Amino acid sequence: MCTSLTTCEWKKVFYEKMEVAKPADSWELIIDPNLKPNELAPGWKQYLEQHASGRFHCTWCWHTWQSANVVILFHMYLDRTQRAGSVRMRVFKQLCYECGTARLDESSMLEENIESLVDNLITSLREQCYDEDGGQYRIHVASRPDSGPHRSEFCEACQEGIVHWKPSEKLLEEEATFSGASKSRAREGSGYNFFSLRWCLFWASLCLLIVYLQFSFRRSTFL
Repeated sequence: MCTSLTTCEWKKVFYEKMEVAKPADSWELIIDPNLKPNELAPGWKQYLEQHASGRFHCTWCWHTWQSANVVILFHMYLDRTQRAGSVRMRVFKQLCYECGTARLDESSMLEENIESLVDNLITSLREQCYDEDGGQYRIHVASRPDSGPHRSEFCEACQEGIVHWKPSEKLLEEEATFSGASKSRAREGSGYNFFSLRWCLFWASLCLLIVYLQFSFRRSTFL
């Protein structure tokens, strides 16, 4: 039974994708608000999504805000003999920084965001539960501008000791590194390029000069 529209969307996307990824096995997705990081029962595996994008709505003052720092915890277990698996999931909440109420609010997510997050979950699930190469993880970037720097005092995940990073900063670092390497290669290649327009004109002029001198020498010989 779904407790919210976002929960229903999570289950819908998860079941559809698992039917394609592992059609021979039966998997269930359970929302567990009491799930704790690194507290695993025997045989269970953990995956932590640290850079999800979600939108929060305060039920007290109606303030809404966007965050690119939503943390989602997954615990996974596969019974190979029964060919049945279970995923327990917890989306960490945030406090409203406008009214200061102690009520933690849940996030809502777009369907496209949920799909990319489920893809990452299945990648981890295939690696840890099936010992397969799950493929490349998708770096999720917020579809709307972030509201500002992450405020850990209002984040449930931070209060429980989970350290997570902001993807936009990481992507900027990677982009700066790539840009710097490209400029360095450009500077290295711009020193002596004998196929540049300037050198082509120089060699053409030199060839014309040689032809002219040869023609002048032959003419003076016949005279």
